[in-house]
Amino acid sequence: MIKVELKDGSVLEFEDGVSLLDVAKGISDGFARSVLVGSVDGRMASLNEKLDKDCKVNFFKFDDAEGKEVFRHTSAHIFAQAVKRLWPQAKLAIGPAIDNGFYYDIDLDYRLVPEDLEKIEAEMKKIVKEDLKIEGFEVSREEAIKMMKEIGEDYKVEMIEDLPAEEVISMYRQGDFVDLCRGPHLQSTKKVKAFKLQSIAGAYWRGDENNKMLQRVYGTSFEKNKDLEAYLKMLEEAKKRDHRKIGKELGLFMIPEEGPGFPLFLPRGTALKQSLMKYWEEIHREAHYVEIETPIILNRKLWETSGHWFHYKENMYTVQIDEEDYAIKPMNCPGAMLYYKSQLHSYRDFPMRVGERGRVHRHELSGALHGLMRVRAFTQDDAHIFMLPEQIRDEIKGVVNLIDKVYTKFGFSYHVELSTRPEDSMGTDEEWAIAEDGLRGALEELGMDYIVNEGDGAFYGPKIDFHLRDCIGRTWQCGTIQLDMQLPQRFDATYVGKDGEKHRPIMIHRVALGSIERFIGILIENYAGKFPVWLAPCQVKVLSVSDKYNEFAKELVEKLFDAGIRVELDDRAEKVGFKIREAQLEKIPYMLVVGEKEMESGLLSVRSRDEGELGQMSIDEFLAKIKKQIEDRENVDVEVL
Repeated sequence: MIKVELKDGSVLEFEDGVSLLDVAKGISDGFARSVLVGSVDGRMASLNEKLDKDCKVNFFKFDDAEGKEVFRHTSAHIFAQAVKRLWPQAKLAIGPAIDNGFYYDIDLDYRLVPEDLEKIEAEMKKIVKEDLKIEGFEVSREEAIKMMKEIGEDYKVEMIEDLPAEEVISMYRQGDFVDLCRGPHLQSTKKVKAFKLQSIAGAYWRGDENNKMLQRVYGTSFEKNKDLEAYLKMLEEAKKRDHRKIGKELGLFMIPEEGPGFPLFLPRGTALKQSLMKYWEEIHREAHYVEIETPIILNRKLWETSGHWFHYKENMYTVQIDEEDYAIKPMNCPGAMLYYKSQLHSYRDFPMRVGERGRVHRHELSGALHGLMRVRAFTQDDAHIFMLPEQIRDEIKGVVNLIDKVYTKFGFSYHVELSTRPEDSMGTDEEWAIAEDGLRGALEELGMDYIVNEGDGAFYGPKIDFHLRDCIGRTWQCGTIQLDMQLPQRFDATYVGKDGEKHRPIMIHRVALGSIERFIGILIENYAGKFPVWLAPCQVKVLSVSDKYNEFAKELVEKLFDAGIRVELDDRAEKVGFKIREAQLEKIPYMLVVGEKEMESGLLSVRSRDEGELGQMSIDEFLAKIKKQIEDRENVDVEVL
């Protein structure tokens, strides 16, 4: 008999040679039907794997990241088998699971077109219906090379030849199809019933432009058809909300050809950014932060001290000044250390909360650039808090509450993840224990649910990440809190304690919005350009019915402008209905129509983007209404998919 310890610590006994699936059935038949893959002593394993010794076992469903990966990797194998049935001459390269799906690279003289994806899907459905068993087996390197050569899989041969000579090669078979693969996989093809092939792209073999261009087919798959349909609906909605498209339509920003990855904010986009920054400034003042502005360019010595010169240089822009090496800052932290060290400190100075809206530059590959979401220059809403060890929990709680306040303001829900010490880390066991206990304790005192990512912390300290969820179900990692006891050591930062001796401060790195540019991109897509009044680049548009009323319309614009409202005038020689439709397409919160009736009565005809016709009101009534919305920073209702 062997003992199998489950995730909850309970132990079950089984006959030697029991399969993982039988262990799952030992828990319950319903549970066994729901699991896709397991792990044995931390190693991922297919459910048909036999157990021959005492071990710890865990199981994963589709809802788990591990379950999704195995499900989608199996989907990639089904795709590859379908391609080989339709085009036997095709040569297979790699086919991994990726976020939200999978892809497979193939070498095929015939150029695939979108209509071919339907043919491949139909063949995949046949393979699923055939309920082919998926079985793993191992062969020697020589046997594997021979097998792949016999079926003409040149790319697989190359991959095997790159492996160590003594390595045993893992293969998987489903029906008459065999593929090189480490696994694990589902037990059978029958579970993969909801899938969709989405697009065709080009990809160089092994990412090297000197190699042959292959055809890459992207797809996705789910356990249930309703989940697939919901995902495809989300993708369609995401296309409509693409911040690049809306940003162009609303005149918010552009990415000039002269500066790929360097956004140029237009007047309306700048107004939006300034409104966001004003809110940031107010909440940080309320939380007793001071604000600094550190230099954009600093010398090599500083970046060597921080470690960036040795570990991050490929992402940094460097320059020579007076025959000395300098770098444009990719991060604000070293500048904050210069501020800290500019004067002596005692324990009475703590906690020190230091904020910075710092402009940073990072070299990103051109293929990774994406509108405002992935850029080479951005503003980071950084803050660095210097504190005593006993202040860690309270400061973490303060930061969590601030980030919660920000996300709540925009109507975002979010979840929290705590990442602990990685294998490659700096510092002592005691320092890490203090740091992790501080973060964990703060979250527990706040009563917050959180997910633990074991070993996923930064090399200098553990961290808390905030993943916000937008209205179409996508998650974005924006806010983060990182506890750092290493940078103060590297910069020899000290303070004088109660005992009169020098001590090392604890440091927190934190961002609430993250990259301001990226956060604006998220807001554009979440609101689909329909911003709340306080954020809207143009809050009011005055529409003149005809030239006769242009002068009165201009006077009204001046009054609104003097009251601090972002207002624009449309006095073009166009019909008023056309002007209203255009203003609606521009998502302007309020439209004021000015004609004879308005000029004679002095009352405004007010039309709201969100409420429709509001009738007539005096300018004072209208100003009171819109100013309250701006001062209260009222959010707008966003339909959640």
